[in-house]
Amino acid sequence: MGLGEFDPGVGWSFGIEIDGITFKDIQELDGVKLELDDIEVKANTVDGKYVNKKVPGRKKAGEITVTRGVTSDKAWNNWISECFKGNVGTARKNGSIAVYDYMGVPVLKFKWINGWPKSVEYGSFKAGDASIMTEKITITHEGLEPE
Repeated sequence: MGLGEFDPGVGWSFGIEIDGITFKDIQELDGVKLELDDIEVKANTVDGKYVNKKVPGRKKAGEITVTRGVTSDKAWNNWISECFKGNVGTARKNGSIAVYDYMGVPVLKFKWINGWPKSVEYGSFKAGDASIMTEKITITHEGLEPE
């Protein structure tokens, strides 16, 4: 295994998979957040003391932002197209995010449920520019959890 017992994973070694298809050339992944509602419970004890507690509630839905270079990848483009045509039922996909160690072995995985592309933003079009064209896709999902 590439990580020692107390060695942390690295933020530059990650991957994304959507319905069994691995997508490569991902430059940045943002918004990986697990969050619960908090429920406030206010009560009085038998001896009249006021008690204010918080307990965990329901999981919150969220959004993940993926930035990658524009390619001719048909699977990716078809998924975006399905959603923007209004076929949200077929556009909802389950996916996962993996963080890898130095040897390429997954050390941390998250999975999301019923994700679909909410927005697509393309990088700047600029004559004479020497950078690659990027696309930033915001995927909204109905839940993210560690795998």
